[in-house]
Amino acid sequence: MPRTALRICPLCEATCGLTLTIEGSTVTGARGDREDVFSHGFICPKGAAFGGLDADPDRLRTPLVRRDGRLREATWEEAYEAIAAAVPALVREYGAQSVGVVLGNPNVHTMAGNLYPPLLLKALGTRNFFTASTLDQMPKHVSSGLLFGDPFAIPVPDLDRTDFLLLLGANPVESNGSLCTAPDFPGRLKALRARGGTLVVVDPRRTRTAKLADLHLAPRPGSDALLLAALAHTLLAERLAAPGALAERTEGLGELAEALARFTPEAVAPACDLTAAEIRDLARALAAAPAAAVYGRIGSCTVEYGTLASWLVDVLNILTGNLDRPGGVLFPLPAAGPRPRPAGPGKGFTLGRWISRVSGHPEAKSELPIAALAEEIETPGEGRIRAVIAIAANPVLSAPDGRRLDAALAGLDFMVSIDPYLNETSRHAHVVLPPPPPSQSAHHDFAFNGFAIRNQVRYSRPAVPLEANRLDECEIHARLVLAVSGRYGSVAPSAVDETAIHGTLAKETADPRSPLHGQDPQRLAGLLTGENGPERRLDLMLRLGPYGDGFGLGRAPGAGSGADEDGPASGAGEEGLSLELLLAHPHGIDLGPLRPRLPEVLRTRSGRIELLPDPITAELPRLRAALADRPATLVLVGRRHLRSNNSWLHNVPALTGGSNRCTLQVHPEDAGRLGLTEGGMARITADGGSLEVPVEVTDTVRTGVVSLPHGWGHDRDGARLSVASAAPGANVNQLLDGSLLDPLSGTAVLNGFPVELTPLP
Repeated sequence: MPRTALRICPLCEATCGLTLTIEGSTVTGARGDREDVFSHGFICPKGAAFGGLDADPDRLRTPLVRRDGRLREATWEEAYEAIAAAVPALVREYGAQSVGVVLGNPNVHTMAGNLYPPLLLKALGTRNFFTASTLDQMPKHVSSGLLFGDPFAIPVPDLDRTDFLLLLGANPVESNGSLCTAPDFPGRLKALRARGGTLVVVDPRRTRTAKLADLHLAPRPGSDALLLAALAHTLLAERLAAPGALAERTEGLGELAEALARFTPEAVAPACDLTAAEIRDLARALAAAPAAAVYGRIGSCTVEYGTLASWLVDVLNILTGNLDRPGGVLFPLPAAGPRPRPAGPGKGFTLGRWISRVSGHPEAKSELPIAALAEEIETPGEGRIRAVIAIAANPVLSAPDGRRLDAALAGLDFMVSIDPYLNETSRHAHVVLPPPPPSQSAHHDFAFNGFAIRNQVRYSRPAVPLEANRLDECEIHARLVLAVSGRYGSVAPSAVDETAIHGTLAKETADPRSPLHGQDPQRLAGLLTGENGPERRLDLMLRLGPYGDGFGLGRAPGAGSGADEDGPASGAGEEGLSLELLLAHPHGIDLGPLRPRLPEVLRTRSGRIELLPDPITAELPRLRAALADRPATLVLVGRRHLRSNNSWLHNVPALTGGSNRCTLQVHPEDAGRLGLTEGGMARITADGGSLEVPVEVTDTVRTGVVSLPHGWGHDRDGARLSVASAAPGANVNQLLDGSLLDPLSGTAVLNGFPVELTPLP
């Protein structure tokens, strides 16, 4: 008989609750969990296709080890013995920097991907660390670090209580949001308008999100920072700025007007291809709203001035008094995050503590630009990367100039991939370690709860028992930590988790500010519950977190029932959070709406919001110079699909076809001028190369703009993606040579770059 099981969806940032239908060990259906405290039954096509992804016949089921130039099936012991023989030897001969670690987007969708990479990096001692953040969100981390002293202190729009929402470079109706975890984002936008609120969308494409808007502005791509600067200038020049209580907590307000003096609406309008009146009207509407939120995402991050645009988003939220207030933008308080500390000065945030070996790119948040990975492998000399550990990463498709990176990876001395597929990147590995399908893995959203629009906590144990001859994903990572550190075979994998637990408890019991100060770490570790090391670590984080029981030794600041004017929270009460309590609430525990958290979140050296930090003021002259730039005739932007997520869902039959196609969207006027026809082929050329792509003529893109989705290009020999390879599409990032980056964050410019089009027969 079929049975049901609960599972948090791991396929996008919305983190919806699912109810799976299971026959034997096979997931035969998925629907929304109506009792889920966060998603309330909402489901999108990706979640509905959970079973197809879970049972994909192309998923690897055993490790692969390269022998005589070919990847062959091997036992787990053989795989880890190969790693243990190769990686420590390379480190001994060439040093720790000879190993590079690359993390892909799916890491943040798994427990293992959140818990173990820090331990791996510590074991290796390498600074050659690359992630998908420098292809996506790093500008927001950098701007938040500079403003608030913490790169993870990212305020999110209070969607359910705002009166005015300004979205830039975001299409949450199709992407379900990003750095703003919100199930049923489309429904929340419709609810905003239904209660009389205003939605403004700034996007060069008339997306499905833009179609919901009260006002859609379609500026020239890449001009977001100029537009935002002009909005801020208008607020200051027309004395519309009203920061309120934020003024007492902010440094640099008095100097901001001078810093933005050149960015008048009249000066900015030609570069944005908007009118000065449109810019002024938007600024006035923003200032007049009772509560407003400005939110910018990937379209405003992956451009030449991404960090400045991300900074200006929060400058507007500060100038209008909407930072840290209901209906504006607020800082979430995740249950497994650190407990709030007393307000006061912190260490601050510093860029460029080290630089990359070849081009001297500064680190940001301990990461180097992934666009620099190929040159770090290719270029001879001390510190050259000779081995790569890639975890859920496919940079051959996601990073600029995939052909160059493809060739560089082929020349490595050694490569390890943790990946369920043999894809365009993992096909170069010497060892591939396949994790089990998501139904066989536990799930808690460590990362996304830090960006959630409502405080809540949920956890799902595996819905299906682990298959024979498989390893749990957390154990795969734990064994990898042991293998690279030379301890494989002499220490049990569980020791990795126990070491992490005892390290955390040692710090807590030595900290005079902790309720655990002076306690015995060994005794506290014995109080933790859970069936395995990862559950024990989750239990520890919940107990020490803002709603935790503190091992019964004292509640942390911020703990409580969460009851408020929006209704009582469910579950935590005054008992305090722990794994045991969470398991008793399989649909999750609602911890209430977001609340103001200033000044406790500030970790700047001044203990205040630092509105004009030195790296920002040093970058503003470059933005001022952009006012005189002559715009390119034709520029490219990416796009997302509702039934896709980067490159890793193209092998699921239920998610192919329909609008999920790799076509070049061109406005009818541009198509006529260039001789392009619907369904015909075109060659698109940029600094990194050229592609041949099918044309889709549509007025949903503005003139002077073409759009090609990312994540495609499944046409390389050696990959085993039967569905994806049948409709491979073209890799848009091959048009880039990797030289154009946002200098503050190292983020690749993936949007708004010039291209040329030629019709093909």
